[in-house]
Amino acid sequence: MGLLVLIVLMLGPPVIFLILAIVFFAQRDAKKGKLFLILMGVYLLISFGICGIMLANFSLDTK
Repeated sequence: MGLLVLIVLMLGPPVIFLILAIVFFAQRDAKKGKLFLILMGVYLLISFGICGIMLANFSLDTK
């Protein structure tokens, strides 16, 4: 159950941002479309880093 929650948190919002970006590009509102594409990329970068560490059970201990 916890793994499913992590995956939904990792991939859910970027999918919504992508859908919003496509809608805005279809309405010829390129500024908002680009904004949501950038938000999607930043969210994916951060979520793959944070959730990826949790999923891999990676430890940042340098001992």
